[in-house]
Amino acid sequence: MKRVLLTGASGYIGQFAIRPLLDKNYTVHGVTSKPFNLKTTENLFWHQTSLLNHNETEKLIENIRPTHLLHFAWYVEHGKFWNAVENLDWLQASLHLAKTFVENGGKRMVIAGTCAEYDWTVENPFVEYKTPFRSQTLYGASKNALSSTLETFAQAYDFSFASGKIFFPFGANESPNRLLPSVIRALLENKPAKTSHGNQIRDFLYVKEIAEAFVALLESDVRGAVNIASGKGIRLKKIVEEIAEIIGKPELLRIGALPSSQSEPSEIVADITRLREEVGWRKEYNLKKGLIKTVNYWKEKYENYD
Repeated sequence: MKRVLLTGASGYIGQFAIRPLLDKNYTVHGVTSKPFNLKTTENLFWHQTSLLNHNETEKLIENIRPTHLLHFAWYVEHGKFWNAVENLDWLQASLHLAKTFVENGGKRMVIAGTCAEYDWTVENPFVEYKTPFRSQTLYGASKNALSSTLETFAQAYDFSFASGKIFFPFGANESPNRLLPSVIRALLENKPAKTSHGNQIRDFLYVKEIAEAFVALLESDVRGAVNIASGKGIRLKKIVEEIAEIIGKPELLRIGALPSSQSEPSEIVADITRLREEVGWRKEYNLKKGLIKTVNYWKEKYENYD
């Protein structure tokens, strides 16, 4: 019996991991820190638990005794998380979670890492174990400290561990103040959508596909760092132009109306050879399809609000 503890299960990425986990015959135990009215089914159980509370974490894992752990939970409040002290709280909580998981018989652990662990000043694309890990933020440094510690822990205590390095997700339930939702919302409100010059190149992947890639990683025996991305870079101005065309409001785009940060990297793109060749996740990349779904999500929110 495969029992997976899914943290951040009601969150941005975690919610989309539930269906593929069930399809792979896992009994899913979803963890959320917030009060919920979520439906428990035959193989899906919900637990309201604060992973920042060590006693609650221990009781949860001792009761479930999961064979697998898929860990998404972290502090990610938009505009605040990069250097928030909460990163240290989540580093400590995640180490305790991992230790308790192993002490209770856990066998396979996959955590959500980030492209912010890499040194953004070096040549693209970023390649696992070739591109140096040298974060300039507390968020990236904390995530990397967790990954490197757990990788050594796994070698010493003979359990299986991997860390998926997420690049640039987009899709339903994203923070409304992030770039793509802010552009979509402005255009749906018939307001000018202001951006910077838009020449920055980023590697985007639809959030549902990110969740599916993580489940594939969990199912595999691949260990260590694995980039979770499309492997294809796109200029930001190109992606917002695509959104404006989908909505039918290209005249409202104001590219270059906002300043860009001088310290912002010109390009952040992943090499996904490990994901494709070792994990075996080879889903065809279709950016426009994901953008259409994202626009429709925001359209529905506005219709329901009205």
